[in-house]
Amino acid sequence: MKSAVAHDEALPEFLADIEEDLRLGLLPAQIYNNQRVYELEMRRIFARCWVFIGHETEIPNPGDYAARTIGEDPFILTRDDAGAVHVLFNSCRHRGGRVCQDEMGNASSFVCPLHGWSYRINGKLDGVPAKNEGYRKLDMAQWGLIPAPHVANYHGLVFASLDPQAVPLEEYLGKFRWYLDMQLLLTKGGMEVLGEPHRWVVNANWKSGAENFTGDSSHTPMTHRSILSLKIVNPAVANSPNKKHGLHVHDCDGHAISIRQLEPGQRIFWDYPEEVTRHFGTHHLSQAQVDLASRGLVHDGTVFPNFSFIQLGLSDSEEKAPAGFLSIRVWQPKGPGKMEIWSWILAPREAPEAYKRRAYQVGMSSFSPSGSFEQDDVVLWPMIARTASTVFAEKVGMKYNFQMGLGDMGSVPHLTDFPGPGVAMPTAVGECGPRTFHDSWYAWMKRP
Repeated sequence: MKSAVAHDEALPEFLADIEEDLRLGLLPAQIYNNQRVYELEMRRIFARCWVFIGHETEIPNPGDYAARTIGEDPFILTRDDAGAVHVLFNSCRHRGGRVCQDEMGNASSFVCPLHGWSYRINGKLDGVPAKNEGYRKLDMAQWGLIPAPHVANYHGLVFASLDPQAVPLEEYLGKFRWYLDMQLLLTKGGMEVLGEPHRWVVNANWKSGAENFTGDSSHTPMTHRSILSLKIVNPAVANSPNKKHGLHVHDCDGHAISIRQLEPGQRIFWDYPEEVTRHFGTHHLSQAQVDLASRGLVHDGTVFPNFSFIQLGLSDSEEKAPAGFLSIRVWQPKGPGKMEIWSWILAPREAPEAYKRRAYQVGMSSFSPSGSFEQDDVVLWPMIARTASTVFAEKVGMKYNFQMGLGDMGSVPHLTDFPGPGVAMPTAVGECGPRTFHDSWYAWMKRP
C-alpha cells in the first residue's frame, strides 16, 4: 500500500523528448519554473548529489558551527572537540524542533526549544529532561542528531551527500579536480574565507546561476557593459567573445569551466599583486596548471549541481589598482521560481592582512547583493523564470536556445593538445558549458 504522502515520481510529459532536444541544443522553458520539476529536483538531484556545505575555515575552532541547507532541508556544519567536522540534520529527534536557531557561532551543545532535549556539538544526545522519571530505558546513543550519510573535505571545501550509496567525493568531482585545484591550491596554505557569507533572495530559478557560471561568456559585454564603462575591469574580462582571450572546457565528468586569459607568455594571475603571487608555485600544482593560472583573467565554473566559483581581479574605483580574489557560491533553491544566493570571498592564507581586507572590499563591491556585477545578473535572471511560468509558453511548448557553437553553428574546433582534462574550445563563443550542465541535470533527473 502506498504512503498517503507519496509523490508522483514520473517525469512531466513535456520532458518526454528532452534527450533529442538536448542533442539539438534546446531546452523546454518550463524547467525554469515548474512545481513538479522542482519537487523531482529535490529528490533526484539534491538528495543524491554531493552538495557544498561550507569551507573549513568558517569553523576553525572546536564548538564552531554554521547553519546550512541541502535542497530545502536544514543542516548544521560543526567542528567537535576533537577537530572532526560534522554535518547534522537540524531537527530534534523528539518532535522535530530546530535545535540550532542561529546562523553561526560557537557552542558546547544545542538545545531544542520545545522540550529541552540537548545535543553535543558532535550530535550525540546529551540530556533529556525528566529522564529518570519518564525515559529510564531510553538508549541515548540511538537518539542523537542524524548525520548526513557522507561528508568529505576537498582542500577546505566541505561537501555532503544524503545518498547512502553515493560514490566518493573525489570520484564525483572526477577530472574536474584539475581545475578546482587551480583555484584552491595556489599556495602551500591554500585559501581561506574572509568574513561571513552574504545571502540574498532572487526571484529566479537556481539553474540560471549555476549554468551561467559554466560559460555564458556572451552575456558579459551586454549584461555587464556598465562595468566596462566605469573602467573598473580589464576590457578583456568582459568584452565580446573571441578567440584571443576565451577558453571553454566542457564535458569534464559532468562539470564545466569558462576561462578568460592572456596570450601565452604573458602573466597576470587574476591581478594578485607580487606580495601575494610570490607565494604561488608548484607546491600542489603541475607546471601546466601554474602556467594556465598565470595567464588567468577570469576562471568561473560550476560543480554540478549548485556550487560555483569565480576567480578574477577587479577594482572598486577607476583610481585604485585591481585586486584578485576568489568568490565561491551556492545557488540555493527556494522554490521553482526563487533561489537564495550565498557568496563567500576567499584569498590565499599567506596574503598580508592588509591585502585580505582589500580583496574582501573589492569582492563585496562586485559580487554581493549591492555588487556591480551581481546587480546586473539578478535583474535579468527573473525574466527567465517569469517567461517559463506563463500559460502561453506552456501552450506553444516554448524552448530556450542553447545552440551557440554547437556542431555546424560554430567554426572553432576543440583543442587536441590542451594539457587539462575535458573538451577544450579555444574561444568564448559557445554554450558548451551550459549544455554540459543540462546534460548532467537530465542524467540525474531521469534516474528513478
